[in-house]
Amino acid sequence: MNFIITEVVKGIKHLYNEEVAESLISIQDTRKEFEGQATIVVFPIVRFSKKSPEQTANDLGAYLVDNLKEVTAFNVVKGFLNLSIANDYWLDLFNNSLLQPDFGVIPSNGRKVMVEYSSPNTNKPLHLGHVRNNLLGYSVSELLKADGAEVYKVNLVNDRGIHICKSMLAWQKWGNGETPESSGLKGDHLVGKYYVIFDKEYKKEIEALKAEGQTEDEAKKNAPLIKAAQAMLLAWEAGDEAVIDLWKTMNGWVYEGFAISYKNLGVDFDKFYYESNTYLLGKDTVEEGLAKGVFFKKEDGSVWIDLTADGLDQKLVLRADGTSVYITQDLGTAQMKYDDFKMNESIYVVGNEQDYHFKVLFLILDKLGKSWAKGLYHLSYGMVDLPSGKMKSREGTVVDADDLIAEMVATAKQKTEALGKVDHFSEEERETLYYNIGMGALKYFLLKVEPKKRLLFDPAESIDFQGNTGPFIQYTHARIKSLLLKADYTPGVFIDNQVALSETELDMIILLAKYPSEISAAAKTFSPASLANYIYEVAKMFNKFYHEIPPIVKEEDEQLKRLRLSLSDVTAGILKSGMRILGIEVPERM
Repeated sequence: MNFIITEVVKGIKHLYNEEVAESLISIQDTRKEFEGQATIVVFPIVRFSKKSPEQTANDLGAYLVDNLKEVTAFNVVKGFLNLSIANDYWLDLFNNSLLQPDFGVIPSNGRKVMVEYSSPNTNKPLHLGHVRNNLLGYSVSELLKADGAEVYKVNLVNDRGIHICKSMLAWQKWGNGETPESSGLKGDHLVGKYYVIFDKEYKKEIEALKAEGQTEDEAKKNAPLIKAAQAMLLAWEAGDEAVIDLWKTMNGWVYEGFAISYKNLGVDFDKFYYESNTYLLGKDTVEEGLAKGVFFKKEDGSVWIDLTADGLDQKLVLRADGTSVYITQDLGTAQMKYDDFKMNESIYVVGNEQDYHFKVLFLILDKLGKSWAKGLYHLSYGMVDLPSGKMKSREGTVVDADDLIAEMVATAKQKTEALGKVDHFSEEERETLYYNIGMGALKYFLLKVEPKKRLLFDPAESIDFQGNTGPFIQYTHARIKSLLLKADYTPGVFIDNQVALSETELDMIILLAKYPSEISAAAKTFSPASLANYIYEVAKMFNKFYHEIPPIVKEEDEQLKRLRLSLSDVTAGILKSGMRILGIEVPERM
C-alpha cells in the first residue's frame, strides 16, 4: 500500500501546501465493522491542515478518490479515514504476486545469525523442558532463514563436571558391565538410570551420617559417594586414562541416544561444541579484561567485575586458585563462536532461570569492547507444565522426551483411527501419518505460545482436529489437496481481473498477501508464536470460505472456479510453507 502513502504526501502538499515525510503516514487494516480495506490515521496530519481530524480526513478522502483509480470510495470515523480499494487492484495483486512461484520467498539480506539451542547434559535423557528448547531453537532458526538470513545452528553440550562423574561412578559400582545392547535401553536412558541410582544411594549415605550426629550440610560433604565423585572429576581433569576411557564410552552411549531423540523431534545442528573442549577457555579473556581495567583482583587473587553502576552486582570471573567459573567459560566460548562464524547476531535459547546470567555475560563482553556484543540476544522462555496425572515419567519427577513423543504418536493413532478415515492407507502411510499428526500437535501447541510465557501442555487437548491446533491446520491442508485433486487443478493460469470478488474472497486475498510480512515480523521478534497464530487464521479463513460458497468443483463460471481453486492452492502453499518453518509436516491426505 505504499502507493497510497505516496499519494497522501502529494495530497497534503496540494491541499495544505505542506511538505511531510512518508514515515509520518501510517496505514492499517480497516476494522471489520467499517467499510473499506485500508485505514489512514489522520491525527498526525492535523498540525499541517489546521483543521479538525474529521475535516482533514474528508479532504484527503476526496483527494484520493479523484487522484487514485484504486481508491473507489471512503468514509470517515473520527480521525480515521477508511478507504475502499478497487476489486481489480486485489485481483492484480493476486495474479502478479500471490500466484507467482516465488511468493513468500524473501531474498537474502546478508545477516549472519547463530542460534544456540538444546545444550543438554550427558548424564540424563532429554526431558519436556528440552523439548520446548529444541523446538523453539529450530523454529527460530528456520524463521530467520525464511526472512533471508544465513543461519548457523549450534549445540553446546555439557559433557563434563561432577554430574557426569556421578553417573560414571554409579555405573562402575552397580553396573555389572551393563551396556545399551545388553539392557535394550537407549544409551541416554541407561546413563540416566545410573545418575538416579547415584542420587538414591547418596541420600542413603547422608541419612546414615545424620543418624551418627552430623548436620545435613556436613553429611552432604562427607558422604563417601560425593567424595568419590569429586576424586573422579579431579582424575578426569588430570587426564587419568581409565577415567577418560569410561567417560568417552558412556558419553558415546548418550550421543547415540540423543541422535535418535533429535531425529524424532526433527531438529538438527550445523556444529556441536563440547564443554570438555571449552571449559578452559576464557582465561585469556580475563587477562585481557585485567589489562583493560574492566576486571579487578581482590587480595586473595580472585578476579571480579563491578557492575553495581549498571544496576547489577559484583561478579566473580576467576577463582583465587585460578580455576574457571561458568561465566569464564561462557566468555571464552562466545569469542570462539564468533571467531568460527563471524556472525552479526548470536541468539542463546535458554530458560528464564538464566536471565541474570546472560545480562551479566553480555554486559561484560560489551565492556571488553567486543564489536559483536551488541548482537547477542538471550531468547528466554518459560517452563512447561503438565496437568497433574496426565503423564507419568520414568522416575516420577521429570517427563522424558522419548516418552512424550511416543505418547503423542499413540494418541494421534487412537484419535485418527476413531474417525475411521485411514482404512485405505497402507501400514507405512498410517505410521507416517500418526507420527506427523502427533508431532504436529506437540510442536504447534508449544510454539503457538509466546516463548516468555510459562505454559500448560495438555497432550489430549493438543491433538484435536478443531480449534487452534496443529491437527486442525494439517487437516485443512489435506482437505485443500483433496479438493484440488478432485478438480484436476493445474496452477499458473491467471485470473480475469473483472471477476467479482465476494467479501470472504477479498478477505482471503488480503490475509494471504500478508504472509511475507508475517514472516518478517515474527523473525524480528524471534517469535514463532505470531507466525503460528497467523497460519491458524489462514486455516480458519479457508474453512469459512469453503463452507460459505457452493461446491467449487460444480461451479459453471470457469473464471470464478479458477479463482476459487487458485485461492485454495495459495492457501495450501502458505499452510505448508508456514508449518514447515515451525518444523511441522502437513500431510497430503488424512
